[in-house]
Amino acid sequence: MKQGLRENWKQFAILILVNAFVGAMIGMERSVFPDLAKEKFGMQGHTALLSFIITFGLIKSIANYAAGRYTKLIGRKKMLMLGWVAALPVPFLLIFANSWNMILLANIFLGLNQGLTWSTTVLMKIDLVGEKNRGLAMGLNEFAGYLTVSLIALLSSWIAVEYGVHPYPFYMGIGFAFAGLLITHFWVNDTTAMAKLEAGGDSKSEKKNIFLYTTWQHRNLGAVTQTGFVNNLNDAMAWGIIPVWMHQQNYTLGEIGLVAAVYPAMWGIGQLFSGKLSDVFCKKDILLYGMIFQAMAIFLFPFMQSLQALIILSAILGIGTALVYPTFLSSIAENTTVEERPESLGIFRFWRDFGYVAGGLMVGLTADRVSVVFSIELVAFITLISGIIIAFRMYCPTTKSFTCFQG
Repeated sequence: MKQGLRENWKQFAILILVNAFVGAMIGMERSVFPDLAKEKFGMQGHTALLSFIITFGLIKSIANYAAGRYTKLIGRKKMLMLGWVAALPVPFLLIFANSWNMILLANIFLGLNQGLTWSTTVLMKIDLVGEKNRGLAMGLNEFAGYLTVSLIALLSSWIAVEYGVHPYPFYMGIGFAFAGLLITHFWVNDTTAMAKLEAGGDSKSEKKNIFLYTTWQHRNLGAVTQTGFVNNLNDAMAWGIIPVWMHQQNYTLGEIGLVAAVYPAMWGIGQLFSGKLSDVFCKKDILLYGMIFQAMAIFLFPFMQSLQALIILSAILGIGTALVYPTFLSSIAENTTVEERPESLGIFRFWRDFGYVAGGLMVGLTADRVSVVFSIELVAFITLISGIIIAFRMYCPTTKSFTCFQG
């Protein structure tokens, strides 16, 4: 038994496939939910419309923390199985939904599924590859997940245009949920022994409060955690408000679906390269430039009128997110011991996905009380501030920063 990507490529590939199905589960909602809320259920206020993101984000953030905290007790594979069991009701609740409360219930189960499965596949891949190629491993993991999000979002928007926004885009979720569960049961192996191999004889953490240590006390972990929170705050805006704004500008559902799909496509494809970059270059620099790209794209969105310009901005937003996403995870792994890592990853992912809750509430309230454009620009400003915090608080423990901010 030996760690390494080459040595464990078969299990790694199976986990990549599993994560693709995880991404597919969220992708079927990604481009059609704003129209579903208005056309099927008559949701009017932006805060009410974004309630599905708020519910999803809250449950997923809690599930992330639970996966990190308790995976050491029950094992990686069992935690992954629990995540797929939680996915089984999702497509049926969406298909047979006759009220918005059923949609919210579906998103509670979806949040459990996403938090338990995605957190666990991240941890299992880190177990398999060891220290050398963590960034590459995280890039491949996130590539599989978010490229599938993009492709299924595009497919679901096409189905909605051709056959209706409800219930047809959600039938494919039945296949995704059962495929993920069966692949996990029959072909995924538990990787806890790999983690113990990396730990050697040093298996105890000296940290009294890992939650506080990860959230703020450690300079790198705290800086990465706040950036993850802001990243998903702006993703909540991209998911829930950009389609609404485009609808107000009289774009068709197909055009909205295209813009909605380009963003996670670039997010996914870009991580094939950005993950390996974080193994070579200073993670602080990669995070800083990623947040600047995001802030710039978000700021420019309301000023663009042509579909081509919106597609380009969506691509830039995706590239910015691609730079930061695998770098988040490899940064957490770099700054924690093997014993601390599952819980620290869970804590980071708790705060990162709590950004959906804060983002959904903030952009919903500001869109209702001020304007949709104001809510978009506020998110751009917060994203830029998050990048500035990275610039001045984070440091490079193993490589030299090539920015003027030495931290």
